[in-house]
Amino acid sequence: MMVPDAMVMAGRAAMRHAHEVILLGGGLGILSILAAVASRRIGAPMLLAFLALGMLAGEDGLLRIHFDDYATSYLIGSVALAVILFEGGLKTPVSMLRAAFWPAFVLATIGVAVTAGIVGGVVAVVDGLPIAPSLLVGAVVAPTDAAAVAVLLRTSGAALPARLHALLEVESGLNDPMSVFLTLLLIHIIAVPGAFGVSAAAILFLEEMLGGAILGLAGGWLLGRAMRWLPLEPALATVFLLGAALGLFGFAQLLGASGFLAVYLAGVVTRATLSPARSDIAPFFEGMAWLSQIVLFLMLGLLVTPHLLPEFIPGAIGGAAALIFLARPAAVFGTLLPFRLPWREAAFASWVGLRGAVPIYLSIIPALGDPERGGSLFASMFIVVVLSLIVQGWTVGLSARLLGFVGQRGQTGSHS
Repeated sequence: MMVPDAMVMAGRAAMRHAHEVILLGGGLGILSILAAVASRRIGAPMLLAFLALGMLAGEDGLLRIHFDDYATSYLIGSVALAVILFEGGLKTPVSMLRAAFWPAFVLATIGVAVTAGIVGGVVAVVDGLPIAPSLLVGAVVAPTDAAAVAVLLRTSGAALPARLHALLEVESGLNDPMSVFLTLLLIHIIAVPGAFGVSAAAILFLEEMLGGAILGLAGGWLLGRAMRWLPLEPALATVFLLGAALGLFGFAQLLGASGFLAVYLAGVVTRATLSPARSDIAPFFEGMAWLSQIVLFLMLGLLVTPHLLPEFIPGAIGGAAALIFLARPAAVFGTLLPFRLPWREAAFASWVGLRGAVPIYLSIIPALGDPERGGSLFASMFIVVVLSLIVQGWTVGLSARLLGFVGQRGQTGSHS
């Protein structure tokens, strides 16, 4: 039995640890904002600054924090991405969705499959891996990142045609479910070769995509109606919507549908059905999305172990080059050909296929069952994302100027 003095000491130690964690969280949050301001001034991607801060706080950094919990990372990543996608939906007017839905949908589905196939093929040839693990790499790295795309389009100064801006934002909100489907399908194929046929894959696809769409549209309609019926003051209304979005995400995932697609579409429909008087919820969700991005990228920076990265750098550079210069352009120009997108717009869309937290998050899924092999994929995806943010993210403004997207009418932000 613990003596009273020992009990007091244990209690004080627990309290001290809690206070240290609170201090650390607050300090990293403040540093993240300062880093975002500094990165904006020098034209660097803000999300890269968040990753760098997480690495500085990690086990090879200044604070030596050891963090390698993939299960907790998956939980935090799921919550953060659900909030980010719901907020993205709330910012997407139906007019934007109507203007670009079909090209965005084709790029978010067929385009993701094309990207995964090309990257997977390059990995299989260059690294000599079996085709299924190679395609898994391609599936994980295929989606563009809604947070990265939205932030960099806002801060780049690019004046884009309204349709192109809508295409990029809607595609980044819609392409996560296809990558999740391909990732889960390939994990099944790798784990139990020959046990997952075409019919099972088709059922999984329908469950993910159709189920997520139905739940998202229905959930958004119910949320919009509830916001009209319930006499909630703004503070309570925002908490209600946040809880409902997270609940919808979890419910969809448990049913085997895409929670990512569900929360994004729910955000779009909720915006369309909200009373104009409810526009006071927007600042809250924008702040929550920023908080989610900061927490997510700091956590991913903490999770990586920098001294283990060098062995993965050569392969990751090859994969990033194949993704940026081959797979993404082929997917964009190939899938958008029927929509007669002008070549300058297609070129910009192919260059702004920014990777962010989603590929790193998806690489956590295999690590939940096999930490050693999954850790290798996680390290490779981390490097690919950093390269994407540096090479593409740092040159979004330059590419817009080179392609003539400066000072045009119908520019970015023209939707409301």
